[in-house]
Amino acid sequence: MGTTMITLITDFGYSDYFVPVMKGVIKTAVPSAEIIDITHDIPPQNVRRAAFVLWKTYKYFPRGTIHVAVVDPGVGTGRRALVIRTNNYFFVGPDNGVLSLAAFEDGILEVVNITSVAPRSSTFHGRDVFAPVAAELLRGTTPGSFGETVDASTLTRLQVPRPLRRGDALHLEAIYIDRFGNVFTSATENDVRWANIGDLFLVSVGPANLTVRFLRTYGEVGRGEPLMLINSEGYLELAINGGNMAAAYGISEGDSIIVKRLGAAYPESSAGNV
Repeated sequence: MGTTMITLITDFGYSDYFVPVMKGVIKTAVPSAEIIDITHDIPPQNVRRAAFVLWKTYKYFPRGTIHVAVVDPGVGTGRRALVIRTNNYFFVGPDNGVLSLAAFEDGILEVVNITSVAPRSSTFHGRDVFAPVAAELLRGTTPGSFGETVDASTLTRLQVPRPLRRGDALHLEAIYIDRFGNVFTSATENDVRWANIGDLFLVSVGPANLTVRFLRTYGEVGRGEPLMLINSEGYLELAINGGNMAAAYGISEGDSIIVKRLGAAYPESSAGNV
């Protein structure tokens, strides 16, 4: 795998100096490095959101890209620092699950616990550990040079929630909310393959109950009206045409959502039964 590209995902934001310092470390070691910011707007310590973003972006980069994810509430503790080599990429970051969705999907070939790099501080491993290791990978250093190989089965691993069917209702979770306020639920297109375009659903989230139609795209309802659709990632999404669904109904990532098709019972589906 050959590339000059490193991507960065952090919760460091854009107002502090932390991200430029990481880039400086990389560029000092490898001036030709191409550094791509995926995002630094991950909410502080939100490992789950960072893992989701990495999972949904890693595969669109050239083979051999080194993906660095630093959302690390356990920095300075006994948590491991990792280099993971997969079928097509390298992943660098803490062993807290942030790398797991992407790495396991691409197929893990090697996992190394970084022990050869002595951090200058106990609070900024993005600068002291992960940026230097990413730069060395660009220079052709093999993952095994950074420490001991560990079994992939020992990694901290996040799981994507699955929908549950209870009677004639699907119980879902809000797994991601984009900047438009569109709510990705834990149901995929396959989970609702029995639904027909135009079907009417009752959606319950918190104290709110609303009736929405299952449609193809936002413009099929009037401006300001809610709807459900299958989004670009294949998830069942709740949205408002021209509005912010999450803000309008107080929805946060991790919230429970219940959907029930009106006028018809659910058939058997891939959703789990309770």
